[in-house]
Amino acid sequence: MSVENRLVNPEVLQSLYGSIPDLSGVGIRSINLNPSGPTVTLRVDLPSFPSSAPREWLEAGADAVQCQLAFLDVTRISLTRWVPPTTGDVRMEPYGDERRMRVAVGGSGVALEFECHELATLGHVSAFKMRPDGADSGPHCYVGKLDARLYKCLPGTEEYKFYGR
Repeated sequence: MSVENRLVNPEVLQSLYGSIPDLSGVGIRSINLNPSGPTVTLRVDLPSFPSSAPREWLEAGADAVQCQLAFLDVTRISLTRWVPPTTGDVRMEPYGDERRMRVAVGGSGVALEFECHELATLGHVSAFKMRPDGADSGPHCYVGKLDARLYKCLPGTEEYKFYGR
């Protein structure tokens, strides 16, 4: 099953890319484990920049797209390696008969596996100019109107509303 069929709200990425980019070779920026829910949220850099990017993004010099993927009702979690910054693959596969999926995130510096609800939620989609050292600390152009109003750059990790803690 495709990534598009695994997202509650794929429309934002569909409008930017035409279809959802494959989640192979994504930059894994952060992993947020939240016992309320329980939820796992991944902040990732998508593997490519859209060929028909919004004019605002091009004018800002953006060359990378970042988003969050939130997974709900998480069980059987295993995080055995986390050495950021890293790139990896996010695989989502159906599991069992109870509207569940298995998620595996693997790469050079990450090994994360868990089971969760069959759909993930996409959030905080933004474009930014990747720094030469790979940092994402500069200005971000957020797709969501509320995000665009609240944030000009990636907020600090203490920002509860952004990171869903």
